[in-house]
Amino acid sequence: MTDKDAYFVAVKVFLMKDGKLLIMKDNFGDWDLPGGRLRPDEFETPLEDVIKRKMKEELGGGIQYTIGKPVVFMRHERQEASPGNPTVRIFAVGYEGTLTTGEIKTSERHPEFLWVDPKNFRPEEYLKGGWLKGVQEYLAITNKSSV
Repeated sequence: MTDKDAYFVAVKVFLMKDGKLLIMKDNFGDWDLPGGRLRPDEFETPLEDVIKRKMKEELGGGIQYTIGKPVVFMRHERQEASPGNPTVRIFAVGYEGTLTTGEIKTSERHPEFLWVDPKNFRPEEYLKGGWLKGVQEYLAITNKSSV
């Protein structure tokens, strides 16, 4: 018998506006994409509804956006800021998204954000781990399709 690994599951959004991609800095100083983990009571919840909850929490309730299809799957490992600082693994489904109207309101958990140009963005200067690999994969897809 082989050992199995345990992962948290998350949804992330590659949110675009006017040709730019949104990245956010969390309150621990790490850059990331909007979105996050499913809660224990969201096992049966459609992933689009989990995205709605996370977008409202992280970007404010005054925005309108569209969500497309999943485009990138990511595996990220990080240390939690909780007792014992355990290392956790996260499997995330990255969806295409477009901000259609409204202004982003930063939250306590994500006090800073940037709109970056996919054509000249250097993700390795901001992101790390699975989030970096996922954004690199997304940029490769995006930049190839816009040529």
